[in-house]
Amino acid sequence: MNQKLFMVSLGPGDAELLTYKALKAFENSDAICVPTKSPDNSFDKSISHKIVSDALRLLGIEKELIPVYSPMRFKHEDWEHEADVILDTLDTHATVSFVTIGDASIYSSIYYLLDIIKEKAPHIHKSCEVIPGVTSFSAASAEVQKALCLGDEKLLIKPINPRGDVKTTEILMRPKIGMNTEILGEGDFYTFENMYLKDANITSSKIEKVKKYMTLFINFARR
Repeated sequence: MNQKLFMVSLGPGDAELLTYKALKAFENSDAICVPTKSPDNSFDKSISHKIVSDALRLLGIEKELIPVYSPMRFKHEDWEHEADVILDTLDTHATVSFVTIGDASIYSSIYYLLDIIKEKAPHIHKSCEVIPGVTSFSAASAEVQKALCLGDEKLLIKPINPRGDVKTTEILMRPKIGMNTEILGEGDFYTFENMYLKDANITSSKIEKVKKYMTLFINFARR
């Protein structure tokens, strides 16, 4: 059985703000794994369940929804349990979606789970597709029609109550064509050029010179 796992970002709460790619993942999935904070695996207090249910109503389809107990205690055993539920679901369903509120790259459990899945089932990890979503802060900005950053302004995202040492990921945008990237310093850089266009290119390092306007650098926090 060919197995496929989608890690789907649900956005800020409005099912209409899900991406087309997220909705296609739901259509193609045999089951959807939905987090819940309730120990009895009910969906009574699950915001994720409401968003997924609204999305399925918009699509006019029904899917089997699998509860995934997610107590949000930031403990490895909790993430391991969640990963086991996903893998158990893939034992009986060829294509499965797991959902997360907001965007998977921002304070989400997605990458904790993927690290565990990579160890336990590398073939599943290889087939996995992470689908990005609208962030709460981009939606909030749109609601009040105020830009998060203009011109050369910076945008800072940080936890209000950090636990322990705080590490930083830098997103570096709006470079000038011909710019030498030595000025960016050293780090765990990735370069993204013309993403989703026909000549898109991702380099797992920092390129030496900027050739295209739509170039984005991410200097990932070393973990």
